[in-house]
Amino acid sequence: MLANTDEQAFTNLGGQYRELVRALLETVNMPPLPLEVEATPGGNFRGFDGAQFYVVRAGSIAARYQDKTIYTLEEGELLLPDITGTGNDEIAVFYGSGSGAKLDAYPALDFMRRVFDDPQAVRLWTRLLVTYAGMMLRITAACTPEETSATPGFEVYEPGEVIIQQGGRADFVFNMTSGVAEVLVDDVSVGRIGDGEIFGAMAALTQADRSATVRAKTSCSVVKVPKEQFTELIKSNPATIHSLMIDMANSIVNLNEQLVGLRGTRRTV
Repeated sequence: MLANTDEQAFTNLGGQYRELVRALLETVNMPPLPLEVEATPGGNFRGFDGAQFYVVRAGSIAARYQDKTIYTLEEGELLLPDITGTGNDEIAVFYGSGSGAKLDAYPALDFMRRVFDDPQAVRLWTRLLVTYAGMMLRITAACTPEETSATPGFEVYEPGEVIIQQGGRADFVFNMTSGVAEVLVDDVSVGRIGDGEIFGAMAALTQADRSATVRAKTSCSVVKVPKEQFTELIKSNPATIHSLMIDMANSIVNLNEQLVGLRGTRRTV
């Protein structure tokens, strides 16, 4: 994805986004409908349907808002149509191509049915949405006056650095795009977080303080999404709840294993 920002974080998120799209399409395994797009001087490209998802197979697609190109989708990236305000040209987002493109189209309803039928697809879809939200935050920050405080959408933590501090405010939900972190309660290790896991959601959703510390064991790349935006994400995408339940279940299993280990250690002392 190309946008008016030169931050390395945005480039990293774009690579993550393309990889998630590739993995999701492979998991869903739905035959696409090929679509040839001509150069589009204005409005939406011919054949555009807000009830379909599109993957760019060749060329590029620009997202335009109020006659300005906000970002450009490149090969391998997923176009998620913005259906807000499509009845009003002044607030609608239009999708066109400067020199033409080839797309793969997927009926959104059938596509999402396949996603909901596969737990792995649900996890990938959730991660894709979180990553997409992180990219949109970076684009928004690039269009925001410098004196305005911008919200980071991506950070890298080196080994030993604290990602979440026990007792701190829960302002963000996190997605571990790469790396391993350990979870500590009162400085006692009780679990770990690996690639693809969403963490920090429960405290953010319940408005509670952080119940544990999360500290990087390796170099960790993390997508950060404000809790308000994550709440809206859950409302509009119920599959996200399923993914969270899977991650919570895995966390409980890890915690139980840690507790059994601690009990065993005490018996042998």
